[in-house]
Amino acid sequence: MTDLDLIIAAQVAEYWQRERELERVSPPSEAERRARAATAAERHRLTADGVPADVIKPGTTLSDATLLDPLGTETTLYQAIPAGQPAVIVFYRGAWCPFCNIALQTYQEVLLPQLQSRDVALVRVSPQKTDGSLTMKQKHGLTFSVLSDPGLKLADQVGVVMHLSEVARQAVIDAGLNFAATNVDGSSALPMPTVLILDAEHVVRWIKVNPDWTERSEPAEIVAALDALKLAAESLSPR
Repeated sequence: MTDLDLIIAAQVAEYWQRERELERVSPPSEAERRARAATAAERHRLTADGVPADVIKPGTTLSDATLLDPLGTETTLYQAIPAGQPAVIVFYRGAWCPFCNIALQTYQEVLLPQLQSRDVALVRVSPQKTDGSLTMKQKHGLTFSVLSDPGLKLADQVGVVMHLSEVARQAVIDAGLNFAATNVDGSSALPMPTVLILDAEHVVRWIKVNPDWTERSEPAEIVAALDALKLAAESLSPR
């Protein structure tokens, strides 16, 4: 992967630069400073711990799960994927997360056309309330499925549910963000940013988990994985 392929990473770097410039003009409050320090410590802890050992493995079928569409209507993961199509599933934290916003907009503009040309579906899943999903979809003009995961049951099946420490959780609340108020189930649990590739039988063929929530799978990385899987399948087919 070249620097030209690191579209999301470049935007994240620009985000941090804007934040530093903003701090010089308008210094953060004491509560905001505590929240930033606490979440930075959490990022370092999660990065050091790495990918959880019980994350779903390639070759495992991802079972169906009840989800909510942006209007709050029950649906399922399988219903969100057109019959007979492979799918890319994106787990993200919520509309309040700037890194999620960067990734999803990039997936809309760069990844989605590549998937459509390959007849691959794109589904995005988060634990946030359905009104938050609708806001995100309207905000970015997203044309792929936007679903809420009540109780993070699908994320738990994948093995990517995380919990902030009590110190970090309280510091974030003091700064004005309460995950329990944005999540469907009222909990403060969140998914690690994760991308899966499922085949047409809902079997996991590729997975990338980012314990550091400021890092995301790049579109080029996902497309390369898809194409490699296609080549592998062709190489095993009878001649």
